[in-house]
Amino acid sequence: MSTMSDPIEEIDESTLAAMYEETFRNFEEGTITEGRVVAIQKDRVIVDIGYKSEGMIPMNQFLPEELPTLAEGDLFQVYIEQREDSEGNLVLSKEKADKMKIWEELEVSHNEEKEVQGKVISRIKGGMMVDIGVKAFLPGSQIDLTPVRDLDGLVGKTFPFKIIKINHRRGNVVISRRALLEETRDKKRQTTLATLAEGQLIKGTVKNITDYGAFLDLGGIDGLLHITDISWGRVGHPSDMFSVGDHLEVLVLKYDKETGRISLGLKQKTADPWMEIATKYPEGTRVAGKVVSLTDYGAFVELEPGVEGLVHVSEMSWTHEVRHPSRVVTVGDAIDAQVLHVDQQGRKISLGMKQTAPNPWDIIQTRYPVGTRIEGKVKSVTDFGAFVGLDEGIDGLIHISDMSWTKHIKHPSELFKKAQRVEAVILRIDKEKERLSLGYKQLTSDPWETEIPSRYQVGGTTSGTITKIADFGVFVELEGDVEGLIHISETGKDRQGKLEELFKIGEPITAKVVKVDCEERKIALSVREFSQGTDSTDLEAFNSSQGEIDQSLGRATQDNDTAPEQESE
Repeated sequence: MSTMSDPIEEIDESTLAAMYEETFRNFEEGTITEGRVVAIQKDRVIVDIGYKSEGMIPMNQFLPEELPTLAEGDLFQVYIEQREDSEGNLVLSKEKADKMKIWEELEVSHNEEKEVQGKVISRIKGGMMVDIGVKAFLPGSQIDLTPVRDLDGLVGKTFPFKIIKINHRRGNVVISRRALLEETRDKKRQTTLATLAEGQLIKGTVKNITDYGAFLDLGGIDGLLHITDISWGRVGHPSDMFSVGDHLEVLVLKYDKETGRISLGLKQKTADPWMEIATKYPEGTRVAGKVVSLTDYGAFVELEPGVEGLVHVSEMSWTHEVRHPSRVVTVGDAIDAQVLHVDQQGRKISLGMKQTAPNPWDIIQTRYPVGTRIEGKVKSVTDFGAFVGLDEGIDGLIHISDMSWTKHIKHPSELFKKAQRVEAVILRIDKEKERLSLGYKQLTSDPWETEIPSRYQVGGTTSGTITKIADFGVFVELEGDVEGLIHISETGKDRQGKLEELFKIGEPITAKVVKVDCEERKIALSVREFSQGTDSTDLEAFNSSQGEIDQSLGRATQDNDTAPEQESE
């Protein structure tokens, strides 16, 4: 009996090779496949991908947060670098698989215009470097809607971005934050415009400040809050009220759909305080306020929010001429004032500070009647006189013409210095013009009424010193500070000659007294009379020239009294 068996089919080498190729077709180099952890060693992980041999992945390719939970049997994607290296080992990479997966996700996000999260790594030329799983370039123009001054301040921060360009082969990715911000702004703009209406209260953020107002971002659209609509009161500059980034609730005053312009108001949220201002602050009312600003002509005082009054410099003091308000008040001072005038239509209130204190001019006539002798300190010296301060704060003027009975004073500084204490006599009080006239020479009796007529008699001889030479004659200082004039016709010299060549200032001279006029306070002298003696011929010559002498004396007196009396400072 014979035993029969199934014949074994012989397979040639080419068939066997085809079988191997079919088996490992899914393990091509440069592709990604799934792997399973079969062993975890100190510095590497052994992974099985179903290939004829197992692969090895260095431990440093795993993220620090992945290592604590890594265990045998875990599945993850791996990249096949080589099926067999020089030693016949399978070479795998988790790192490359992760990156390829990221690139695939980024390409999907780019195609579908989805946003990606990224962390700003560093500042580079032209923009910023951002980590979105791979390194991406953020151009400077794509960082924000407006230029960013502090780019270094963005480093380390995370933002959403939009991929605007990607090239996997070259490893280039360009992203934009501005594109997302523009989309958000446009959506807000549409929402805002759909609900915007005049008279509506709306919240906004101060975006920009100019001299004429502030621009507010209302949610994708800008509105203007004009300086005149910020406050019922006076606003110096919008920056005094707001800063960029401030959040405000404002009223929509006007919305032009054609131009897209929106006018906003802040003061309109409250009632106009000026509507009943005349009733609230009648003239004569005493009020309290705070100095909010100064100008050359006065100080603005806030009486309540939105209501300011002006204290003019002329209404700050009864007794002193205020040259600038800063000499009396400063910004922030709390003051008392009196309402002088209210212009409700013009939105103006005139205030006075001096009216809150007694007017010293009301009592000056009672306390200092004319003829009273007073003492005070010289406050200032001018060309026309010296101002003397009294205890009540009033300044009186000693005019240059009231400084000496006899002496010709060229300038008040010859007798008075600033801060010098002097005595004087009250001459005149003008309450309406607030002027107080003082006399210094009036402290003594008038020598023209007693001494001079007896000391200088016509026909007598006197001596003195030449003090001044004029075109019409020579001035001589006599005893007792009395001044006499030798008319050119009485010099006894050739009238064609120059007096400066014949007489010298400071020289002594003797002459005859030819006229004494106590009413006009004039003394006429003659050298010619003194030299020739008085006879009938000389008297006729004297009489013919008397009118000319009187005219010259009048001109000399006028020189001494031309400076007008001026108001006290």
